[in-house]
Amino acid sequence: MEEREEELTGKSNGAADEAEKGEEEDIQNGVVFVELKEHCMQLLELLQNSEKDNSFLPQLLHLLRRSPSHSLQPFLDYTLFPLLLLFDASVNSRSTAKLNSKNNNSLEFDALVTSHKVSDTVAECVVLCLEEVLKKCRLLSVDQMVVILKKLAYGAMLSPAEASEEFRDVVIKCFRALLLNLRTCSDESCPCKRIDDFPVFKELQFPVFNNSISVTEECLLAFLQSEIASAAIGHWLSLLLKAADIEVARGHRGSSSLRVEALMTLRVLVAKVGTADALAFYLPGFVSQTGKILHTSRTMISGAAASTESLNQAVRGLSEYLMIVLDDNSTSSIRYALENDVVALDSNKTKPLSSFLEELRQLPVKNAVQSEVITESVDRGTMISVRDSDNKIGSLRVKRTDKWLAETTSHVNKLVSSTFPHLCVHPNRKVRLGVLASIQGLLRKCSYTLRDSRLMLLECLFVLVCDDSEDVSSEAQTFTEILVSSGKNQIEQDMSEVFSRLVEKLPRVVMADEESLALSHARKLLAVTYYGGPRLVAEYLLLSPVAAARFLDVFALCLSQNSVFAGPLNQLAAKRPLKSGFMHSISEIKAITSNAHEEKSDFLGSQNQNKSRPYEHVKNEYELPNMPPWFVHVGSRKLYQALSGILRLVSLYIFTDSRSEGSYSVLIDILLGHFRNLTSELRTREHRNDSWQSWYKRTGSAHLVRRASTASCILNEMIYGLSDQAITTFNGMFQNKGVFVNSNGNENARSHLIDCIGSILHEYLSPEIWNIPLGFSDSLEQFGEDGDINLHVFNDNGMLHQVIIEGIGIFNICLGEEFSSSGFLHSSLYMLLENIICSNFEVRRASDSVLHVISATQNCATVGHLVLANSDYVIDSICRQLRHLDLNPHVPNVLSAMLSFVGVADKILPLLEEPMHAVSMELEILGRHHHPNLTLPFLKAVAEIAKASKHEADKLPNQAESYKKDMNAKMSELNSGIRMNDANMQEEELESIIFKFNDSKRYRRIVGSIAGSCLVSVTPLVASADPASCLTALNVIEDGIIVLSKVEEAYKHESETKEAIREIIESCSFYNLLDTLGADEDETVENRLLPAVNKIWPFLVSCFRSKNLAAIKKCCRTITTVVQICGGDFFSRRFHSDGAHFWKLLSTSPFQKKKPFSKEERMPLQLPYRKSWTEDSSSNPSEISNLKLQIAILEMISDLSKNKRSAPSLDPVFKKISGVVVGIACSGVKGLQDACENALVGLASVDPDLVWLLLADVYYSRKGNIPCPPSDEFPEIGEVLPLPSSSKEYLYVLYGGQSYGFDVDFNAVEIVFKKLCAEVFTSQTYK
Repeated sequence: MEEREEELTGKSNGAADEAEKGEEEDIQNGVVFVELKEHCMQLLELLQNSEKDNSFLPQLLHLLRRSPSHSLQPFLDYTLFPLLLLFDASVNSRSTAKLNSKNNNSLEFDALVTSHKVSDTVAECVVLCLEEVLKKCRLLSVDQMVVILKKLAYGAMLSPAEASEEFRDVVIKCFRALLLNLRTCSDESCPCKRIDDFPVFKELQFPVFNNSISVTEECLLAFLQSEIASAAIGHWLSLLLKAADIEVARGHRGSSSLRVEALMTLRVLVAKVGTADALAFYLPGFVSQTGKILHTSRTMISGAAASTESLNQAVRGLSEYLMIVLDDNSTSSIRYALENDVVALDSNKTKPLSSFLEELRQLPVKNAVQSEVITESVDRGTMISVRDSDNKIGSLRVKRTDKWLAETTSHVNKLVSSTFPHLCVHPNRKVRLGVLASIQGLLRKCSYTLRDSRLMLLECLFVLVCDDSEDVSSEAQTFTEILVSSGKNQIEQDMSEVFSRLVEKLPRVVMADEESLALSHARKLLAVTYYGGPRLVAEYLLLSPVAAARFLDVFALCLSQNSVFAGPLNQLAAKRPLKSGFMHSISEIKAITSNAHEEKSDFLGSQNQNKSRPYEHVKNEYELPNMPPWFVHVGSRKLYQALSGILRLVSLYIFTDSRSEGSYSVLIDILLGHFRNLTSELRTREHRNDSWQSWYKRTGSAHLVRRASTASCILNEMIYGLSDQAITTFNGMFQNKGVFVNSNGNENARSHLIDCIGSILHEYLSPEIWNIPLGFSDSLEQFGEDGDINLHVFNDNGMLHQVIIEGIGIFNICLGEEFSSSGFLHSSLYMLLENIICSNFEVRRASDSVLHVISATQNCATVGHLVLANSDYVIDSICRQLRHLDLNPHVPNVLSAMLSFVGVADKILPLLEEPMHAVSMELEILGRHHHPNLTLPFLKAVAEIAKASKHEADKLPNQAESYKKDMNAKMSELNSGIRMNDANMQEEELESIIFKFNDSKRYRRIVGSIAGSCLVSVTPLVASADPASCLTALNVIEDGIIVLSKVEEAYKHESETKEAIREIIESCSFYNLLDTLGADEDETVENRLLPAVNKIWPFLVSCFRSKNLAAIKKCCRTITTVVQICGGDFFSRRFHSDGAHFWKLLSTSPFQKKKPFSKEERMPLQLPYRKSWTEDSSSNPSEISNLKLQIAILEMISDLSKNKRSAPSLDPVFKKISGVVVGIACSGVKGLQDACENALVGLASVDPDLVWLLLADVYYSRKGNIPCPPSDEFPEIGEVLPLPSSSKEYLYVLYGGQSYGFDVDFNAVEIVFKKLCAEVFTSQTYK
């Protein structure tokens, strides 16, 4: 009972709430009616008197907008009456055509007809109010709707010259609001139930009414679908299409927004009618006009015609119209009769599109009785006569027979096929979304009816699958997955046919001049390959070996260099070859060098094991796989990515498909055949001893190189398709997971992959391929071939090498660490290092980048660590090739590049003894005679080895001293009685110390031995006439002397350490350890420095006798370094005997004409194998060059005299040097003053009295006021320095010898004398 009472109570409360709500609505409706009544009366008054105030119209519009629909619905007729009358008046006052009042069944009366003109402001406000009413109120009768449709039709017929754009725009919106407010009835058998929910309703976001109208009310949607309303429907279709077309005809004055509104409203009308019976009659005209819109948008770039939104609405409207009329369900009874008529239609395929559109307009629509019916043409908006043999007289319905369906679908197919492929690559995203929605609808609804367009629609869908816009591609991919997963055999057959057709057309499209079409075609093929899966690829490729070869030939043609000349001329811009550029190895070695002094190493020079992060910047700047260098003239990077994606997918499918076992090797062998053909031709050339010139002139020789390059590009992409990176890329591109089978987990598949890569690398690393020339090298010039070989041949060879090198990097990415364990790294590393110094920058850059990629993959911090980890293989290859220099003339450059660019010379120094021995042999007389062009490359290699030795030698003294301190500390512990309790542990510890000491000593000897070998090798080349060789040799000598001095310094510490260890052994009675200490070693070999300098000195002197000024300047710095290291006492006798060659260059005026040289000086002694050297009078050095040379000699004198260790070397020639320098200072030669002052400061630090006397002798010889002595004990200056009778009696001339044209400039003398008095003679600041 309680529950019953609660239920009754709830119902009573609900009824009370509803009653209260009803009362509130009544009150609100009353308020609205009062306001509406007032405004309606004002509208009627305004209708009679246009001069009346119209300020109430905005208030009326505001009232209609804020009032809810339930408040306006009861007063619909009351509100519509004045609005329609005023709307009629607005239209009548603007229309130039006379309206036929006899057939006018509207609500207007003659008494209310006005002749005055309604202003634009009033007309626009009235039509806005009418739009609000039609939005919020539903029409209740057919008559009411007919009246409004007719009045709106008159408004829509107004031309732009008659009505404003705003007025015409809102009229169309009123019609759309009327349509959107039509609801379905509750009768389940009513035709309105056949209307589908089209996307246009969701796009407009119009409120949807949940409740259907009652059965007692008239169904307005059923009326629209009836034959009675066909004329009105056709009229409105024509009006809306004409309104859109008018804005195009207006050009830049046309309104794109009005055109969009017309096309949007057209879609709403089609969706509300929604039946094939009601719309089929107007299909020809609709297709014609819509096709015009689609074609016009392709040619226009501005104005209403180029509006992308209108194009979007047009393509959506066309597809929705076709989905209704050509729906598979509605045509299922007649579409099977078309099969016998297809052949008859084939003859019409060659007709132009305009003829088919004209035939569509003239399709028969009447019976055999020759009567006429007047109707409105949808496409033109004019009255034409129509006849139909199958319909009743005056019928606007077409009987859809098999003939009608065949002709209609044929014309529709031609229109869709000519527009959709272009629209799916439209630059606007909304247009592509509209095309995608259209394709989805047509494939869902009209797949069988439009079966001739199904393949084309699938192709367009596959283009959108790879769209650049994420929302377009994701939606297309979702629909494609649903379509493919449906499991229909028809889809599989269609995809197979699309795949075959796309592959056949691919070369023609790629080599055309339409980049967008080529890209869309490639993306189609990529998408169909992805969704077709392994089965599709296997059925196409594995049908026969011929099919596989034809498929590879297709891609070889698309990716070949021959396609370079197939595109437009604007893509054939000449690409200038790069001569220089950034290489990461250079920056890396600088970073290593800067941090080298901060690293703390053991005695063995152990490397720093800290690993830096991988080279992400290299990956970003040089991506692998990279677009081949020649493809930049063929297409864009996007096109290449699509083509390469197809190859990667095909490779992945064939490799992972269990049904295609062994087929992958067949594909690889087909591509490797091009390499084998090239290698065979190159070997034939070598066997015949043909020149490169004759080989390239042979037909097809250069073509073989290009085909090999293309094959290499395809092979690289196919192998990359098996990598994890490629699989990740595909999964991200197609937003699909788990589609691919990763072959890494299958041992057999992995082994098969390694075998395939091994066979590819075997062809890649063929010596014949790497011997083809990349430029005019010495080997070509000596045969006179430099003038007859085209430059593009060298360019082709360089691109082949570049693609092969990139392929090695790709194989490394695919295999990871197995690339090293399989031996591929060891076989290819030397080749990569060799190409770091290639003359072609692109090849050089590719090698540099691939080395960094391999380093990152193999967990090496730098390329140096990679080479260090594989140094034994690299050094072994270098030593093997050094034995056959005639066949490997590039090996010196490889050695120097490896040591300089990679920066591992200091780490592999112990391994360089054997290469250094071979290099020394080649730098001897016979070696230079046999290979004169290799002298400089070998010198560069020696220079790098010397730098590495210097780097290691810098650490030896500190390490030896530190070790000595440790031994002294242990000796102190023993002397103080601190001993270890365990004697065995003490002996083991001491033995370990001795082993470590011996290793340190052995490494020091290796460094010294290598430095000595470097000095022995380059010393004779100091006297070389080649400036580059001489300068390089002087650099090596300077570094080598520093190394020997450091080695001897470390040896002194080692000797003391050795004695300390000996004392420890004897104190502990471990005499058995004395043998391991090396007591009987020959210590005389440790004296290397002074003997080496003794052999070098004559060649340094001969360098001064040469005419190479750059070498002489460098030699001055070298002598300074050598003397300061070895000490001046060792060189005093040598300066006395050989110094004349130095001072002669210093005492000669650079501005004085030189005397002819003697016969001995003019023709120096030369060996028979050397090139003859003759002096060219026209090649005398300039005065500036001579000045720079004298500055270098003066700086050498300054450095030697200021250093106490090297100053004794000048003692035997001190007076002569002082006289020469003072003479130069007194001459006042511009450019030498600063250098002379520095030299005099240095000389004064040795003997200031002599320098003062030489300067004072000149200074006081012309001085009028000679200062008096400070006391009587000192003689007068005149007594000490008597006045000379001539300039030849100056002291500096007597000491220095003949002046050779130097004249005294007393102003310069005064400046120098006063400066030295202030800095040296008075303050005595010298050391």
